[in-house]
Amino acid sequence: MAHDHCHNHDPHHAPDDFNRAFAIGIVLNLLFVGVEAGYGLLADSLALVADAGHNLSDVMTLIIAWAAIAVAKRAATARHTYGFKKGTILVSLGSALFLYAAIGVIIWEAVGRLRSPVPVHGMTITVVAAIGVVINTVTALLFMAGRKKDLNLKAAFLHMAADAVVSAGVVVSGLIITATGWNILDPILSVVIALFILVAGWGLLKDSLHLTMAGVPPHIDAEKVLQYLTALPEVQCVHDLHIWATSTTENVLTAHLIMQSGGSDVFLHETAEYLRHHFDIHHTTLQIERSDSDGVCHTEQANGQGKCWPGRQVSMQQR
Repeated sequence: MAHDHCHNHDPHHAPDDFNRAFAIGIVLNLLFVGVEAGYGLLADSLALVADAGHNLSDVMTLIIAWAAIAVAKRAATARHTYGFKKGTILVSLGSALFLYAAIGVIIWEAVGRLRSPVPVHGMTITVVAAIGVVINTVTALLFMAGRKKDLNLKAAFLHMAADAVVSAGVVVSGLIITATGWNILDPILSVVIALFILVAGWGLLKDSLHLTMAGVPPHIDAEKVLQYLTALPEVQCVHDLHIWATSTTENVLTAHLIMQSGGSDVFLHETAEYLRHHFDIHHTTLQIERSDSDGVCHTEQANGQGKCWPGRQVSMQQR
């Protein structure tokens, strides 16, 4: 039985430009959190304080995400053979959890204000929130280019974009309170902010949990990958196919191919290159087996379609 392995390394990390984006975003938002929280207390506005708390959680998220990207660049060791890339996935999960923790705090405070409305200064709310719209929009734009390639950068973009929308809502609230004196609108808006965060963060939470559990990255169609491998020349069977993410930007594939010819270096290289360019799989390991000595692929087949066993993905080539 021959065993051939093809390793295609193409590490994807956040470009250096995003180091600058993280630095600018953290400084701007940290300064704004101080201003917003201070004026929120002076104006007795729960909406401003809630938004400041939300922004503070986002600043923490940016700091941790930046640190995770730096750690992911560390070389692999004997104890961590994939390096520390997984930290970027864990950080994206933590980012989502930060959002949901903020929801609980906001709603708790809002319920108390709904029972006993407190007079607030509408114009102060409007001016401070308007500054927030500008800062959050600028920060979101810093991460816009990388949002489709890295889950952490997507998280940063979504956090900042959501903050911009929330701040815009606070601006409107401040104007209405100034014109009408409806102080109860402040805690009501806080609940709306909480619900907005709930919806905005769901996709991030779902994707992060999926990758944490070694799920196939959402943008990769495992069935199409299996069909491609099965259709390769001389491949009689594909089994033990696994696809997962080692980081928010790097994906891995391992599979066993039964080929009587035993394959070749050219075959392995070309297959890995195709998987990289067409399926965004950066590290491919293929084990070539000349015969099905273990009877793995001798399963009942229906029209050549693969059968999935616990822990194994099996597919026969259609002849």
